[in-house]
Amino acid sequence: MDGNRDVLELLDMLYAMVTDAWGVPLGNDKCIIEREKAVELINDIKASLPSSVAEAQRLVSARDEFIGNAKREAEALRKNAEEQARMMVEEQEIVRVAKAKSSEMLTSAETKSKELRRVASQYVDDIIRQTVENLNSALNTVQMAQSSFRSLGGVKEKSAAQPQQAQPQPQDNNARPSNGKIIIEQRRNDE
Repeated sequence: MDGNRDVLELLDMLYAMVTDAWGVPLGNDKCIIEREKAVELINDIKASLPSSVAEAQRLVSARDEFIGNAKREAEALRKNAEEQARMMVEEQEIVRVAKAKSSEMLTSAETKSKELRRVASQYVDDIIRQTVENLNSALNTVQMAQSSFRSLGGVKEKSAAQPQQAQPQPQDNNARPSNGKIIIEQRRNDE
């Protein structure tokens, strides 16, 4: 027999031999076949089986390798997708935290700015008040010194009998009353 025939063809020939064989009288399950032809076909099948089995094993192995590669690629794709999804979630969390921190920082900065303005205004107000008090005190001291100087120097006070000249009214455009006192006062010296 030809060694190049594949196993299926040889099995088909054996099947045809058995089905076409003459039946045995009084035995429907039995038949008569040519022993030598049947043995030759079986030997050809046995000879072809190792190469067919090897080919089948190679195909199964190739299929298993292909499936394994596909599974590894699928697993790698799944892990990559999970990593990307996790990174996106982390990025969203980072953005959310950054926005919350930014809002908190802005609120804190606004609060501190308002407090600084209040403290600065209070400080300036206190400095101006102290300056006004110091100026009034200095003015009182100067007035007392002038009065003391006049009394020691014999300067006469003007009497009502002397004709009075029209005295110009002091211009106090820059004068500001504070607690009923005038900060700037102009006096005219007759001497």
